[in-house]
Amino acid sequence: RAPGQPRPEMAGFIPQKEIVYNGLLPYSDRLDREATELLMEIKANLSRAVLVRELWPGVAFWCRKLFHFLKLYGRRFSKEDHILFIKLLYELVTLPNLEPHMMQNYARLLIQLLRKKELLSRDDLQLPWRPLYDLYDRVVYSKTEHLGLIWFPNSVDHILKALIKSCRLYFPASSTQEMLDEWRPLLCVFDVVMQKAISNMELFLPTIMPPEEHGQGFQLWFDELMNLWTSVQNQPSWEGHLVNLFARLANDNIGYVDWTPYIPTIFTRILRSLNLPVGVSQMVAPRYLTNSYDIGHLVLWITALLGGPGNPAQKELTCLFNSIASFYHPSNHGRWQSRLMRLLQRLPASVVRRVHRERHAARSWITLVPEAQRLTDEDLQEFTRSLIGAALLAMFSKTGCTDAAYALQNLALLTPELAIPPVLEKTYAAMETLTEPHTLTATLSCMIGMARSLVSPNNHYPEGRAHVLPLLIGSLPGVDPNDFSKCMITFQFIATFTTLVPLVDCSSAPSQHGDLTEMEKDLCFATAEFEDFVLQFLDRCFALIDSSTLEQTRDEMETDTQTHLESLVELGLSSTVSTVLTQCSIDIYKVALQKVYNFATSNIFETFVSGRMVADMCRAAAKCNPTESLRLFVPHCCSVIFHITDSQYHTVTRVDGEQLLKYRGDLERMMCVCVRLRCKQAYTLACSLLEHTLRSLSLIYPTEYRSTSGGFETDLPIRDWGRAGDVVALGVCWHVPSQEEENFVFQLLSRLLHPELQRIKGHVSGEQPMSRCELLQSLAIVQHCLLGAGSMLPPLDGPHVSDLEGSNFRRAPHFCLECDCVAQLIHTRFCCSHPGHILEHSEDDTKSLFAIIKIISDLMFFRGTHKKEFESRWKSFTLVKKSMENRLHGKKQHIRALLIDRVLLQHEVSLTPKSKSTHVSPFTCRALYPSGLRAQTVLTAALGTYSFSYRDLIPRILQLLSSQDTARTQQFKGALYCLLAVHSSVNLASSRDWDCVGEEWPALVRCGLSPTMSLVEPSIGRLLDDIIDRIHRQHDTSGIYFTVTEGCVEVASQITQSENPTPCLEPPSVEELKEGLQRQRIRNVVAARHACSLLNHQHDLPACVSRPWKFEHMATDLLALQLRDDHPLPPDAVLFFTQSLIHDSISIRKVAISAVAGILKQLKRPRKKVVVKPSDISGVEEPEGLCAGDREGNRWLQYDSGSLPLSEEQWESQQYVEKTHWGYYTWPREMMIHAASEKPKDDLPYEEMSEGEKIIFEYFSDPEFIDQLIEFLSLEDRKGKDSFNPRRFCLFKGLFRNYGDMFLPLLWPHLEQLASDPHESSQRCVCEITAGLIRGSKLWSFSQVDRLWKVLCPLIRTALTNITVETYTDWGTCIATACEGRDPRKLHWLLELLMQSPLSGEGGSFRDASLLYVLQGGLAQQQWRVSELLHRLLAYLEPKLTQVYKNVRERIGSVLTYIFMIDVALPNTRPTSSPHVAEFITRVLERLKPLTSEPEIHNHVHEENTQETDERTQAVKLLKTVLKWLMASAGRTFTTPVQQQLQLLPLLFKIAPVEIDENYDEMKQDARTCLSLMSQGLLYPEHIPLVLAALEEMAGSRSWHARFSVLTYLQIMVFYNLFTLLSVPAEVLRIRTLVMQLLLDEQLEVMNAQGEKKKRGQQNTIYASPPPSSPASPLLSSPLLSSLLCSSLSYVPRLLPDLLALASFNKLCMRFSP
Repeated sequence: RAPGQPRPEMAGFIPQKEIVYNGLLPYSDRLDREATELLMEIKANLSRAVLVRELWPGVAFWCRKLFHFLKLYGRRFSKEDHILFIKLLYELVTLPNLEPHMMQNYARLLIQLLRKKELLSRDDLQLPWRPLYDLYDRVVYSKTEHLGLIWFPNSVDHILKALIKSCRLYFPASSTQEMLDEWRPLLCVFDVVMQKAISNMELFLPTIMPPEEHGQGFQLWFDELMNLWTSVQNQPSWEGHLVNLFARLANDNIGYVDWTPYIPTIFTRILRSLNLPVGVSQMVAPRYLTNSYDIGHLVLWITALLGGPGNPAQKELTCLFNSIASFYHPSNHGRWQSRLMRLLQRLPASVVRRVHRERHAARSWITLVPEAQRLTDEDLQEFTRSLIGAALLAMFSKTGCTDAAYALQNLALLTPELAIPPVLEKTYAAMETLTEPHTLTATLSCMIGMARSLVSPNNHYPEGRAHVLPLLIGSLPGVDPNDFSKCMITFQFIATFTTLVPLVDCSSAPSQHGDLTEMEKDLCFATAEFEDFVLQFLDRCFALIDSSTLEQTRDEMETDTQTHLESLVELGLSSTVSTVLTQCSIDIYKVALQKVYNFATSNIFETFVSGRMVADMCRAAAKCNPTESLRLFVPHCCSVIFHITDSQYHTVTRVDGEQLLKYRGDLERMMCVCVRLRCKQAYTLACSLLEHTLRSLSLIYPTEYRSTSGGFETDLPIRDWGRAGDVVALGVCWHVPSQEEENFVFQLLSRLLHPELQRIKGHVSGEQPMSRCELLQSLAIVQHCLLGAGSMLPPLDGPHVSDLEGSNFRRAPHFCLECDCVAQLIHTRFCCSHPGHILEHSEDDTKSLFAIIKIISDLMFFRGTHKKEFESRWKSFTLVKKSMENRLHGKKQHIRALLIDRVLLQHEVSLTPKSKSTHVSPFTCRALYPSGLRAQTVLTAALGTYSFSYRDLIPRILQLLSSQDTARTQQFKGALYCLLAVHSSVNLASSRDWDCVGEEWPALVRCGLSPTMSLVEPSIGRLLDDIIDRIHRQHDTSGIYFTVTEGCVEVASQITQSENPTPCLEPPSVEELKEGLQRQRIRNVVAARHACSLLNHQHDLPACVSRPWKFEHMATDLLALQLRDDHPLPPDAVLFFTQSLIHDSISIRKVAISAVAGILKQLKRPRKKVVVKPSDISGVEEPEGLCAGDREGNRWLQYDSGSLPLSEEQWESQQYVEKTHWGYYTWPREMMIHAASEKPKDDLPYEEMSEGEKIIFEYFSDPEFIDQLIEFLSLEDRKGKDSFNPRRFCLFKGLFRNYGDMFLPLLWPHLEQLASDPHESSQRCVCEITAGLIRGSKLWSFSQVDRLWKVLCPLIRTALTNITVETYTDWGTCIATACEGRDPRKLHWLLELLMQSPLSGEGGSFRDASLLYVLQGGLAQQQWRVSELLHRLLAYLEPKLTQVYKNVRERIGSVLTYIFMIDVALPNTRPTSSPHVAEFITRVLERLKPLTSEPEIHNHVHEENTQETDERTQAVKLLKTVLKWLMASAGRTFTTPVQQQLQLLPLLFKIAPVEIDENYDEMKQDARTCLSLMSQGLLYPEHIPLVLAALEEMAGSRSWHARFSVLTYLQIMVFYNLFTLLSVPAEVLRIRTLVMQLLLDEQLEVMNAQGEKKKRGQQNTIYASPPPSSPASPLLSSPLLSSLLCSSLSYVPRLLPDLLALASFNKLCMRFSP
């Protein structure tokens, strides 16, 4: 039956998408039945659990089962079921107040269900966007997480984003408009909320829609956001999100969006975002480095732009790679390199994906790329040409060749005829060179990736196949024992090529076939060399083995193991030999086998290194053709062993079990002799032989891996070169154990295992005691029997966990051959008695204990393969698939061997242990407690496998923790280790089960009173620290209130009604539904009680006096983790934390500060909000369309000193909007503000307070408590590292918000004292309290606020007079925090106070700079709403710009940046009412006039020289300040006023020096930095003529320094605006003229600089040829050309031949002139 066809047993059932490999397994029919039964169970139990409202454990358990179902069977359910599962999971994930961990698990499952988007169209499924957005907003922008009221898992952000990406495809068409209405009000570029708005748009906006819905989709926002992006400069942090959104839009709608007008802009910005260094000493604005674009999205965007009429994007792409090609040169290295390499690696892969989508992908509901927009073969060739140069350079990069190899592999898929020849050329050259092994390694790596493209028939490069044999033979010298990396890459190279090519001699084919082409005939004749190649390869391998002998000296050191390198070489050797022999024809194989046999039998090897390698070669030979090889090896080995009992040939039996039966007698007799040998090495090898024999007989596995099914005896093997396997007709030959093989297995077990179990039984009972060595030998035999026949054992059975209410936990289906007798034997005879006996009688026999632990582990988990082995094989399969897959054609076009490997892995998926809900049987726990790390590893693995088994274990752990026996310290430690569970995903100490946590955490703290507890032993202290640390890292809030919505119930009832298959249980009755609802209520009440009792337990514990301090800290930490926003803290816990604010221990005080801040948030009273309409307040209707910025409609929000609320009446008549961004871009649909009508009470009456509020009130009303608290808060913590503490701020903010000004009288004397104390810690304390006080007073009444500011203003003034170097940043943070998110009109007292003459000069330059810094902090938070204050500040600063002191100048520069930041030129934005840059620069230039006439400006003003007042001196001082402003604003403002800055450019050129002077000159340094930053600025086409005019003017300057600086400026400017410049051809001509003019400069330095610039040659597009009109000048003679040649030693510029021709033409003219 083909996949996807209807089932005979279920009429009309068409599965969505099965795992195609299941159909190729030998037991596929049974799998079908089991899948149907499991699906029936899942549907029945999952819907039932939802209907009876049992989220835990019911829904959680069956969701995990559904996850396993997807892993085992794929989407083997109907479309109807698929949709219902998605709807149910969507309802579950968006449940209100759902436990974060549970939500994360549902989200993971939902992502899996939504993964294959082609299976469900937008018509099949629609999901509302709002519930998902509410969930995302609640989690990612949580208002209580920072206060510790909710704890989320670490990966929750990542998983939610992945979920949104999967769901947005199915948002309804109307959702785009709703999202824009939601997020447009946040689009205020000055506010951090802009980041939130744009990142939400990037995440949520749907871009895959049918063309008829585009009007409701991207067309609503494309122009608006595109204009915003093109207008914004200097890469703000949110720009990356916009780029990601555009990239996704372009990729999803190729041919439906016209990008042509934006292409130059896009490529200019891409080039800029690579942050490449240009020029000699360029400085990069730090923002560019932190906010560069994501390469993955850039690649997606570039790929989507390619193609279409004229293919304009390809021209820009070619130009882009031409301009950055030199950066790929191996000698160039820097932090930019990783980004360049990622670009090169991902771009071809992305184009391959696009071509696959356009030409080879299966048809689905997603809109196709229009025919005219698809990539043609010419487009692909042009694409390859543009990248191949960079790829060939990157092959030899210092960071390795991986990225280049991946790029070349994809280019070879697209255009093999262009990509392969240059790499072949380099490979042949490298094979001939002995002195450069790294080039051979790099070229072979690249060839491995291109192997399939080289070998495949019917491609564009048929001559590639002729290179296979020369390459294989040429690579043989690489099998070199002296060069490990070369040897490994050669093995990989040979294995890759031989996997693709059958090694068959076809030289006779031309005489038998008349239809061969000339090329095929040549290929046939060449195959005669295959036999030589195989024999030469084996000779090389033998030489490698001979040189890999373990030396005797190492034996003396008892290192009888291989080194890591040796084991890797062994692995490479065995897999390569296996591949080569598998692909050989039978004739070549027989010759090779005889050669291996002769080598193995005629030499003597030591058994650890070379012996193992020979054994591996023998195994490889035996695996490929068991019949031939066993006929040679087994009789020989057996005869040798019967003479001398030792051998390394135990691996020969790792072959098809059927072939072993022929030698059963010999094998059985040999093993019976060998496993009883006394020599450990001998019996270990014999046990290994036994294990492999049993595995070969009992396992299901493929028996051959050739590249074509049915062997190589086909018509013409050369036509099978590089052929992909056909999944439908794979022809896998399986080994399935026959009855005869099973009987032989049981015969071996009864002869070898049974006697050992009897001996162990006798040893335990004392009848037949054994020595330790004998015991170890018996255990080894048991263990290897278990590993050999493990696949025949049934799964462990045991009672199911009984104390879990509700859901029907049924057994999952298992795949095993029943063999109960063996399992029971091992269970009863061994596990239940033996470990206890050893622990009692010989506890120090660690070797036996380790063997027992291994046996127990295998009993629990081993079903034919170990999980770790399986995972490493899956990983290596993925790597091989990646290096050899054909991504262009897709459709599983893998080579046959890889497909067989994948089918085997699918078989092994079913062998790895599944999650079950059983008890871990008692023997496990008994054996594992004290036996160290290995036992704990097995135990934690068991906890991860058997659901709810931790409920068995925890009581035993608690028993040991509370033990009173002092002799059991080791067991006490063992119990702590079990709680820690280092390498496990299961964290016992922080399980989300209230029953367990309620017992564990108190027990952990109580163990401080246990007599076994000894902190003298440091390991116990460290263990406890690690446990608490792990709890902290992995703790997330456990749910208390679980509710199931009606939406969930409705979908679940639809599942119970669904068919194909019908659920296996009846839907619950009405009584059961009622009972379920009642149970849900009871569960919530019980959970709340558990939480309270845990809090009370924890709170009682710290009070114990005799406990060591460590346990008091632990109790406090654990108690703080129990704070939550949905359940108030009990009064006792509030009391404990409030008292802990003045605890002696600093760490407990820190925890208490955070906790009390959280408690105050819990106790916060809700305030009434009302909806207001802005147009009613302003009296102005909003204009149609978008109109952002300062306008009539939002003027009422502005700070206006004429209408400040100075009286109660004015205070209450105004509407206050605290959110600064509201109203700037648009108004919210529903604007909620705090109701003015609700008069806040001045004081909260004591009788209206809750218990918790009363406790806090009483303590904070106690003068002694306040004295002590302030004393502690004003202590120094870490000298020199303390800073403003946001947690303390939150504490005081909550205090003043909840209680008004009740505590102010008690606090005030302390605040005054602290403010007048200049010490760092005192000032910091007053900062934190002041900020909390101002923010906490947000909703106070006017009388309270007025009283507050009357005393607070003098206090702040006092504190600011005592400001110091250590505290000025704290005061800046304090004022910025106080003003954040506040209406400026409510803070007018503070703002007016800060505006009062900050540059008074009293207190020196430091105080002036500090006061400006503090003022800047306050105004920056108010952004566009304080334009009046900005005007006043500018008017105040302008006369003071001629500051002498550097620190004041720098601060003024920074303040000016903020003043002019609001003056932006953005789309749909009105001119601002804040100060304008243009007017300011006009005034500044007027004052700088004395300097404009000078050819060069030199600094003669020094810091001490303050008295001079002449115009020139003042102008120089002013210029210094202006330079500081230009430097501060570069990279910080949103749009750069280019025209205004150009007016200052001539002055900068006059200052900037040619090189750094020996003596430091601040003005010259600043001018150089300014020029560097300005030259990197983003230019628009309209700016370019203005910049060039300024540069042309300077190029004619009298100062050669200025002319020299023009060159540097031009070089950086052209590179950073390359594509914008190229889009204006007339300006390109001007640049060429300017360059030629400077080339003819009479000053040698200028000419040299121009030559140096040519050498760098990045802009060869612009400087390709001289302008046609340039006259032939006599100056084009030796000085110029020699300087140009000298500076171009390593690179000849393209311009040079033209110049030489021009010069010789010039001489010619002069010779013939009269």
